[in-house]
Amino acid sequence: MSGTPERDSCPAEPGPEQRRGGDPGPEGPARAGVDTGPGEPARAESLTDLLGGRRGAIDATLPPLAFAAGWLWGGESLWGGVGAALAVGAVVAGVRLRRGDRPRSVLIGLLAVCVAALIAVRTGRAENFFLIQVLSNAASALAWTVSIVVRWPLLGVLVGAVLGQRARWRRDPVLLRGYGRASWVWTATYLLRVAVFVPLYLGGQVLALVVARVALTWPLVAAALALSWVVLRRSLPAGHPGLRHPVVPPR
Repeated sequence: MSGTPERDSCPAEPGPEQRRGGDPGPEGPARAGVDTGPGEPARAESLTDLLGGRRGAIDATLPPLAFAAGWLWGGESLWGGVGAALAVGAVVAGVRLRRGDRPRSVLIGLLAVCVAALIAVRTGRAENFFLIQVLSNAASALAWTVSIVVRWPLLGVLVGAVLGQRARWRRDPVLLRGYGRASWVWTATYLLRVAVFVPLYLGGQVLALVVARVALTWPLVAAALALSWVVLRRSLPAGHPGLRHPVVPPR
C-alpha cells in the first residue's frame, strides 16, 4: 500500500512498458528502456525507465485520501471513511485493469484496501486503517536488509527479473556490489516510513497519517528511484557495458 519497488512493500508496481518487456515508448528506445548496444544502456536508461512505479504509487494514495475525506465528511464517522475508501479503491482497480495492469496485482491492491477497512471496522479505531501500512513497511525494511546481507539484494532481483537475466547479474561482482549499495536506498525509505508512521499511529493521529501516507509514497518513490540509480551508476566503472550486460568472469 505504499508504492515502492515492491508495489507497496517493495519498489513500485511495474508499468505497462515494463511488463511488455520494454516496448518502445513515445519518447524513443532510450526512454522505453530498449537496449541500444553495449556500452550505452548504463547512460541511456534509468531505474525509472525499467521499473516505472510512480503512477502505481499515486494510485495507492487515493484510497487513504478517500478514507480521510469520508471520515471528516461524516463527522469522524468510521463507516463514512471505510465506505469512501472501498468505493475509490474499486474505481482505481477498474482503471488499472483498463490500462492493462496485471489482474493479480490489481486484486492484491484492492484486497489490501478491503483488509485495512475490515481491521478498522472490527477494532472501531480509524487509525487502524493504516496498521497494514505500518507492518508492511517494517517487514519490507527487514526483508531488504536481509537481502543485502546475504548478497541477494532485492533491487538486483527486481531489475534482473525485468531484464530476463534470472540470477546472471549475481555472477558480475561489480553489478552485485552496485545493487547492494543501491538497495540500501530503498531500505532507508521503509525505515523512514516506519519512523514517521509508528508515532502517529500510536497517537491516533488519523489526518497526520494520511498526510504522511501521501508525502511518503509517490514523492519518496520518485526520489528513491532517482537516488538509487545514481548510486548504482556510480558503482559501475568506466567501460562496464551496463545493467543489461553482466560481465561474468570465466570459470
